[in-house]
Amino acid sequence: MSRTPVGSKKSPANQGKSAGARRRLMLWLTFVAVFAIWAGYTFLVQNAQISDKSAYLATQQTSQQDTQKQLEQLKYEVSRLKDPEYIGQLARKKGYYLPEETPIQVEESGN
Repeated sequence: MSRTPVGSKKSPANQGKSAGARRRLMLWLTFVAVFAIWAGYTFLVQNAQISDKSAYLATQQTSQQDTQKQLEQLKYEVSRLKDPEYIGQLARKKGYYLPEETPIQVEESGN
């Protein structure tokens, strides 16, 4: 005959409460796991999108810098076009001369 303390035997009512508590706990843990997986997936997708957009931004910034350099070059050329002496040089390169000027052409000899 074994000795058992009083109240150590589990009654069917206690087993029902325990099973319900386990079921609620498993349901809660499932919900938490699904939420954690969703949050991790969303984090990874957004991280990939951010890296793609950062690379795109870097290419656009280099393109903007190149365009800015070209703009500065064009502004410099426009400012030179306001100088009459420079205009005269360009005209002479194209073969135009002032009426009082006599062009001198040097012919190269084959000797």
